[in-house]
Amino acid sequence: MGTLSSSIPGSPSWSASLHPPSATLLSGFIQKPTSLSWPSSFSKLSIAIKPPPSTHNRNSIIQAAWTRRSRGETSKRPNRKSWKQRTDMYMRPFVLDVYFSRRFIHAKVMHRGTSKVVSAASTNCKDLRYSLPSPTDDNACRIIGNLIAERCKEADVFVISYDPPKSAKIEGKIEIVIDAIKDNGILFV
Repeated sequence: MGTLSSSIPGSPSWSASLHPPSATLLSGFIQKPTSLSWPSSFSKLSIAIKPPPSTHNRNSIIQAAWTRRSRGETSKRPNRKSWKQRTDMYMRPFVLDVYFSRRFIHAKVMHRGTSKVVSAASTNCKDLRYSLPSPTDDNACRIIGNLIAERCKEADVFVISYDPPKSAKIEGKIEIVIDAIKDNGILFV
């Protein structure tokens, strides 16, 4: 348009500069392209906008938005697990679980991350149910410990852990099961 209008008599005077008169007033804000590339052909405005002053703490709003709880609750109890809780599954992946019922002893070793049972043994299985004189005595605990250790070795698991329930000591039958597993070459962490 600028090249055609410059040859037509009576055309406006601003057509030769390719910018309307309002652009000449804002020429201080418009930067001229420095190269002939396609993105540089667009004019760039250098206008700075300041955000309005805040009357409250922005960190508490962001934290409340991430945790979906009120600001007061986030300051009382942050929703974050401890380092041990976050890394324990990877540091001690295999855990021993033993259950003593009135009639039988059940034990299993499982992977914490996938909840896959690596090895299991029980005095209720067909092999042991009728061959043991008592399915809950100390001898049965030793046999269960030996079976768990052998099956763990078959599954290439050589290190396991045992977390007793709160306020429970490792003594009695559970101690016999753990000692039998240790005697067969499985390490406890």
